[in-house]
Amino acid sequence: MAQRLNLGAISITDHDTIVGVKEALAIGIPPSLKFLTGVEISANPPPTFSYPGSFHILGYGINIDDTQLNHTLVRLQEARKNRNPRIIELLNRMGFDLSLDEIRKDCGECQLGRPHIAKQMVKKGFVQSLSEAFDSYLATGQPAYVNKYRIDCDRAIEVILDAGGLPVLAHPVLLNINDDVLEKLIICLKEKGLKGVEAYYPEQLPDLIARYTEMAERHGLLITGGTDFHGSIKPEIKMGSGRGNFSVPYELYEKLISNL
Repeated sequence: MAQRLNLGAISITDHDTIVGVKEALAIGIPPSLKFLTGVEISANPPPTFSYPGSFHILGYGINIDDTQLNHTLVRLQEARKNRNPRIIELLNRMGFDLSLDEIRKDCGECQLGRPHIAKQMVKKGFVQSLSEAFDSYLATGQPAYVNKYRIDCDRAIEVILDAGGLPVLAHPVLLNINDDVLEKLIICLKEKGLKGVEAYYPEQLPDLIARYTEMAERHGLLITGGTDFHGSIKPEIKMGSGRGNFSVPYELYEKLISNL
C-alpha cells in the first residue's frame, strides 16, 4: 500500500506491541521504501500532571530484539487482554449481546482493543458509528470504560532510550490541555529524556501544527508526525495522508534518522 501511494518512508507504531514491526521486517522492506521501527507505549503522566485520557509515548528507531523493551511490552499486552473481558462484561450488563469470540473471529489474530469492540457494536446495530460507541460507552468516564495498567512515563522513556530509540510525546492535542500546561509538561519530559514532539497529526489543524512545532524547536526537540492510519477502523484516514491536504513532510523522517 505504501508503495502504491508513492510514500517515501513509513513507521509502524502499534500500541504496546512490535509484532507488526517484526513481521514487516521478516517479510522484507522494498528498497524504494524507507522503514523506521516504532511503538506507542501506554504510560502514566508525570505525578504533577493529571489527565483524564490516554497518555502515550512514541518510540522510533528501536532495537526490536531489546530484552527489556520486549518484557515491558508483554506486560502491557497482558493488561490489554485482561481489560477486554471486563469491557464486554459491562456491555453485557447493559443489554448488549457481544462476545470476545465473535469479535476475534472478525479481527483475526490482531491485538484486540476498544476500536474492535466499537466496530462490532456498529456491525450489530447497537450504535450508528464508532464515535457513538466511544462517546456513549467506551471512552474515559463512560459506563463501559475500564482503566488499564500503564507504566510510568519516565520508565517508558527510559525503556525506549535503552533500546536505542527516540522517545516522542504523541498527539498533544488529545491531552486537552492549554499551551502553558503543555509547555511545562514538555520541559518536565525533556528532563526525563524526551527527544521529540508529534506536531503533525490529523486532528491537529495547521495552527496547532505551527504552535507545537515552534514549542518543540524552542526546547531543542525533534518534530515528528503520523497519520494515525488504522485501516477500516478509521476510513477517513489514509496511509500517508489525513483529512483535507494533511500529510507528513519527508524531511521530518530525515531529521529523525540523523539523530539515531
